[in-house]
Amino acid sequence: MPANLKDVAREAGLSPAAVSRHLNGSLDLPQETRARIEEAVQRLGYRPNPHARRLSLGRSDTITLIVPDIANPFFAALAATVERAASARGMIVQLHATSNLESREIAVLELAADHRSDGVVFCTNRRPGAAVAEAIAALPRAVIVDEAVPGASAPQVFADNAQGGYLAGRHLAEWRHRRVAYLGGDPMLMSTRQRAEGLERGLREGSEGAEVGVRILSGRHDVATGRALATALLDSGGDETAIFVGSDEIAIGVIETLRARGVRIPQDMSLISFDGARALHLYDPPITAVRQPARRLGERAVELLLDGDWDDRTLPELVEYLPVELVERASVAAPNTAEPG
Repeated sequence: MPANLKDVAREAGLSPAAVSRHLNGSLDLPQETRARIEEAVQRLGYRPNPHARRLSLGRSDTITLIVPDIANPFFAALAATVERAASARGMIVQLHATSNLESREIAVLELAADHRSDGVVFCTNRRPGAAVAEAIAALPRAVIVDEAVPGASAPQVFADNAQGGYLAGRHLAEWRHRRVAYLGGDPMLMSTRQRAEGLERGLREGSEGAEVGVRILSGRHDVATGRALATALLDSGGDETAIFVGSDEIAIGVIETLRARGVRIPQDMSLISFDGARALHLYDPPITAVRQPARRLGERAVELLLDGDWDDRTLPELVEYLPVELVERASVAAPNTAEPG
């Protein structure tokens, strides 16, 4: 069995605490005493546990990254960026996927606290309850990314959802769309509200006084929701000529349903997705998308964790919105009742 710290202390005739403090450089001992410790280390072949040493110094050199679904390309891209940014700082990332379960979110947050993680990057795409906010507040350093956590005391970094909705609305208005459906996530989510509000504002401003309307259908950010919402939209017999989708995951279900129902994109229904994380340029037709900055979100989270002034009491109140961009492709055209403007 490998020698441990107590074995070294016994061999050197010292307390384990004195040996530990000497090895981590926090205790200055006489030369003779230092020599006894070093001789005991060599005789026993003792190898210090680097994790235990870091913890004794009040750090772990780890960042905990919490995401709802690692199979989602957006969160996969964000995780890869956090890993690269942390590695460049000599840090290790511990990744946890919660499947959007509150019990899992709380368990992982508590685990990060127990293991003295140097910082937590927390992501969710649901509306967490007060228990999650309390678990985040108990951490010395945490940054919330992508979706707001009501009541949490931590800096938050988001894509500019309102800007993304606005860009989509203006683009659709330029093609003379006046009735648009927004198919998104839970209506209680910050991102859902901001994207829908931005869409309506862009559509209204780009329509030069013409009457416009936005119909909102909500669910979860998954393919099944896309199928269900698209089916509900088509079955309602509404007059919408375009769909703005709140995520690529929903968009997949929407595309499947439109094709199954013989609704052509863009001849019968124009389509824009929010995310741009999937390879939407490979679809037929290629899908226009509002691309959010997944990589920059990850980089900024690590910057705040490691470079932020955590002695500044206003830091937990910080909210940043990072710019998005509209990537125009072939899934938007004029309604078949009008000519392009």
